Amino acid sequence: MATMAVTEVRSTGMTKDERFVITASSLGTVFEWYDFYLYGSLAGIIGAQFFSAYPPATRDIFALLAFAAGFLVRPFGAIVFGRIGDIVGRKYTFLVTIVIMGLSTFIVGLLPNAATIGFAAPVILIVLRLAQGLALGGEYGGAATYVAEHSPQGKRGYYTSFIQTTATLGLFLSLLVILFTRTALGEADFAAWGWRIPFLVSIFLLGISVWIRLRLNESPVFQKMKDEGKSSKAPLTEAFANWSNAKIVILALIGGTMGQGVVWYTGQFYALFFLQSILKVDGYTANLLIAWSLLFGTGFFIVFGALSDKIGRKPIILAGCLIAALSFFPIFKMITTNANPTLEKAIETVKVEVVADPAGCGDLFNPVGTRVFTAPCDTARAFLAQSSVKYSTVYGPAGSGVKVVVNGKDVPYTAAAASNPQVLAAVQGAGYPKAGDAQIVKMSNPFDIFRPQVAAIIGLLFILVLFVTMVYGPIAAMLVELFPTKIRYTSMSLPYHIGNGWFGGLLPATSFAIVASTGDIYAGLWYPIIFASITAVVGFFFLPETKDVDIKTN
Repeated sequence: MATMAVTEVRSTGMTKDERFVITASSLGTVFEWYDFYLYGSLAGIIGAQFFSAYPPATRDIFALLAFAAGFLVRPFGAIVFGRIGDIVGRKYTFLVTIVIMGLSTFIVGLLPNAATIGFAAPVILIVLRLAQGLALGGEYGGAATYVAEHSPQGKRGYYTSFIQTTATLGLFLSLLVILFTRTALGEADFAAWGWRIPFLVSIFLLGISVWIRLRLNESPVFQKMKDEGKSSKAPLTEAFANWSNAKIVILALIGGTMGQGVVWYTGQFYALFFLQSILKVDGYTANLLIAWSLLFGTGFFIVFGALSDKIGRKPIILAGCLIAALSFFPIFKMITTNANPTLEKAIETVKVEVVADPAGCGDLFNPVGTRVFTAPCDTARAFLAQSSVKYSTVYGPAGSGVKVVVNGKDVPYTAAAASNPQVLAAVQGAGYPKAGDAQIVKMSNPFDIFRPQVAAIIGLLFILVLFVTMVYGPIAAMLVELFPTKIRYTSMSLPYHIGNGWFGGLLPATSFAIVASTGDIYAGLWYPIIFASITAVVGFFFLPETKDVDIKTN
C-alpha cells in the first residue's frame, strides 16, 4: 500500500491548472460513458436492426448479450491499458482509450443493418462493443489516477469525486439525447433510422475531448518517477504476482468495489429495469423518472467525496453498502405502491400456482438469456414471470400434466409461452393490471413532477441515487491511495472493473433471472443485498483506511 504520511492540507481553493485538469479529465470521461450507455438504452431497437433474422425474443437476447460483452471485457481492458499507463504514461493512454471509444460509437451509427449486409452486421457490431468495453476498461483508471496525482494532500477525495460524477452524467446525457431525438422525430422514424443520431453525435463529443486532452501535460507524480528511473518495467508482474500487492487488489475488490458496483447498478440501472419490465411503466416515463433522480442526486458525489477527506473513505463507502442492503426491500416495495398500485394489490390478494410433475420442472435461472425453455412447466412459469405475476410452484403426481390455478380455479394452459390469452385473461380478471392501466404512473412531459404519485417515485429513486453517491463518490481516491505510483494504474483498474463490470454490469440480467426462478418480483434484490453486505463486513475488518496516504512520496 502507498506510504502513510500526513502532510499539511492546503486551505486555498483550486488553482487554474487544477480546474483545467479536472474539467478535461471529467469531460472526456462523461463522453466515454455517454458512448457506452447509448447501446444499453437502445438495446431493443438495435436488436431489431442487427438481429432481424431471429424471432423477437431471440433478438432481444442477442442484443443484451452484445451489451454484456462490453462489460465482460472491461477487466481485460484494465489490464492492457493499465500496463501501458504505468509504462508509457497516464495522459497518452487515456487519450488512446477515448479515441477507440468514440470511433467505435460513431461507426455503430453508420453501420448497415442485417437487412443490408446480412450476418456481417451483428458480427461487426459485437466487435465494436468489445472495443468499447476494452477502451472503457482503460479510461476510468487513467482519468482517476491522473486527477488524483494532480490533487493536493487532504483534498484528493474532493478532486476525484468530479470523475465519479461522469458515469451518471454520461447516462443522463445519453437519456436526454435519446428523449430529445425521439420527441423530435416520433417513434416510427426514430426506430427506423433516428436511433443512429445519438451515435453519430458522439463524433463531435470525441473531437472536443481529444482537443482538450491534447492540451494536458503528463501527471507530475508519474513524470517525476519516470525521470528518476523508478518506473515499473513489468507492472502486471509487480501488481498481481507479488502477494503483498495482490492481496490488496483482492481486498479492494471484495471489501470495496464489489459492493459499490452492485449498489450503483441497483440504484440506476436495475431501478430503470424494474420500472419498465416489472412494473410495466412506459419507457418515456421511466426514463424521465430516472433522469430527474439523477439530476437531483448527482451533486452528492462531490459532497461525499469531500466528506471522505475529513472522516475517511471507509466509513462512507461501507455505510452506503450497509444502509442500501437494509433499505432495498422497503424502497422497491414503496416504488411499486406508487408506480403500479394495481399490481401491488394483486400480488397481495391473487394466488397463482403452477401445478406440475416435478420431473417436468427445470431450473429457470437464465442470467445471460441464452436458454430456451420448452417444458410446459418451465414455459408456464417463464410466461408468468414476464407478466409480473407472483406465482408458486406446486408439485403434482408423477406423470401429471401442467395446469395454472388462479385463486383456486384451473385455467387451460397451452405450452407455447407467447400464446396464453386464457392465463393472461384469468390473472387480469383476478386483479392484475392490464396494459395501459390507469393507475400505472405516466408522465406526459418532463416537468410533470408535482403530482404526488410522480414526486413520491422520484423521491424514492433519489434515495437510491444517494446510496450510489455514498459508495461511488470516495472510491476513486481510495483505490488510488491503496497502490504505489509505479503500478497504480494497473492495480486499481482491475478490481474496479471486475466489481463494476462483472458484479455490477451483470446485475440486471441476473436479478431478473432470480425473479423468474422464484416468482417473486422482489427476489432479485437479494443479489445486491448479499454482495453489498459481504463488502460491508470484509471492508470493515480488512480494508485499510487511506485518506492520510501521501501518494507523492512513493
